[in-house]
Amino acid sequence: MKKIFLSIISVLCFTATTFAQVPNNGFETWTSMGSYNNPDGWGTLNNTTAIASVYTANKGTPGSPGTAYLKLTSKTVSTAVVNGIAVSGVLDSTTMLPKSGFAFAQRPASFTGKWQHMIYGSSQGSIRVTLTRWDNTLNQRIAVATANQTLSGMAMSWANFTIPFTYTDGGTPDTCIIILKASGANPTNNDYLWVDNLGFSGSVIGIEKHDFFLTDLMIFPNPSSETINVNLNLKVPQKVSIELTDISGKLISSKNVGILQGESIQVINITGIAKGIYFVNVIGEQGSETRKIVIE
Repeated sequence: MKKIFLSIISVLCFTATTFAQVPNNGFETWTSMGSYNNPDGWGTLNNTTAIASVYTANKGTPGSPGTAYLKLTSKTVSTAVVNGIAVSGVLDSTTMLPKSGFAFAQRPASFTGKWQHMIYGSSQGSIRVTLTRWDNTLNQRIAVATANQTLSGMAMSWANFTIPFTYTDGGTPDTCIIILKASGANPTNNDYLWVDNLGFSGSVIGIEKHDFFLTDLMIFPNPSSETINVNLNLKVPQKVSIELTDISGKLISSKNVGILQGESIQVINITGIAKGIYFVNVIGEQGSETRKIVIE
């Protein structure tokens, strides 16, 4: 009986380890820096703003579940508002972009967790997850999938969220980068995003395709050098945004086109963007689809 009990415990521990892939996903562990704390495994702007005794990433208690969670708050420093940002790895405080992520070798269907959020202006925060792999043939890192959600409205109590991944590559990733933002491009003092219990759900074999379009997504001309036309045909009314990312998953441009239904053509300006291979990601409330384009 004891051996059976220990075996069950071992299986449970293995299962927890398998799905708890985000480092410090419940934000239970923090390191004291003297006058403030930093969440282990996460890069924030606390080290940069500490000179002004301002901290955009703080430990909230209790967690949901657990004893702690991450509080990201955009704060005024001198004459500017600094966005509340956290990345799973190392954050470049100059570019506000991640320098690194964490090892990850799965193909999940969705990114999940719990959040609370609110803005005091009009620039909504976001959550973006990018899975990448190193390609020995191209000798560069390429994007396997992205999960992106611009926040909308507000969540004044803990709410579950699920953000689907859009896959653009059939390979297995080796790295994951998570970027959490309390505000958009124009932060307002005290905009906030609180998160806890981050993780992944489901799995995808091959490149998943969603069916929230009535007809196939069309992008033309391809190749192009000035503008591209994105032809959509949506089954039901829903908010839609269009993103242009490079082969590594870096966001080049984005456009919120509002609520759409039926057929429409959205024009995207690509003038001045370097030649190469890119992906157009059309993201709706009921799914997303991706197409490859060439800019020449």
